[in-house]
Amino acid sequence: MQLINPIHFSPESIDAARKSFDTAKPYRHLVIDNFLLPQPAEDSYAKFPAYELFNKKYQGLNEFKAEGSNFQDFDPLFAQLRDEVASKEFCQSLSQITGIDDIYSVPDALGAGLHQGGNGSFLDIHIDFNIHVKENIHRRINLLVFFNKDWKDEYLGATELWNADMSICEGKVMPYLNRCLIFETNEISYHGYDKIKVPEGVTRKSFYTYFYTDLRADAVKYHDTVFKSRPTDSRIKKLITPLKEKAKNIVKRTLKTVGITFD
Repeated sequence: MQLINPIHFSPESIDAARKSFDTAKPYRHLVIDNFLLPQPAEDSYAKFPAYELFNKKYQGLNEFKAEGSNFQDFDPLFAQLRDEVASKEFCQSLSQITGIDDIYSVPDALGAGLHQGGNGSFLDIHIDFNIHVKENIHRRINLLVFFNKDWKDEYLGATELWNADMSICEGKVMPYLNRCLIFETNEISYHGYDKIKVPEGVTRKSFYTYFYTDLRADAVKYHDTVFKSRPTDSRIKKLITPLKEKAKNIVKRTLKTVGITFD
């Protein structure tokens, strides 16, 4: 691995990371600063693609951001990062940290990509889809790397970690340059970020990878992303969000059952 900082993969570092991951609240997670070597981190910030290059744009009730897995349109550095975190060496280390054996990523939009959002960008609190619709494998771990140089706290944009009944935000992870957030994806791993307030020309930038295992017999039946309302949301949003999410998941579950798949 040429980009990822090897200091994080010594036996001592892995042991400390495993203990931190297992004891974290409200659900298992780990924050690693200086995840990449210094120069690759600086290069990733400098070469992060323009918003216009992203192949998906979301602007709805529960999210406002761009997402792209079209690595052919990005600097080769990002494909290299995708390949490093999908490598056998990295996955074995991640299994040691998380205690989840035989994890792997996949080479498609549900495996890795980039996120970006300008002023006003947000991602409401949610749990993620649990089963890859095409490969029928079980999503187990999210990994995010942030590329936001000189990010100020007043910009907001922290990844919020909420408890199981969505009553309290128990943790916040600011998206500082070269910070990595790893967390277990399950039916209570509620997360998202509030609306950001940034100057013109500043965006919230991140890289994502999702890790899977073969489908388990006890896995919850397929569902797509499920958004939840914060306690502070408006009455209208609290009313519309669950209705929209229920309808969306019924439709997507039905389509999957009849063999129609989608990213």
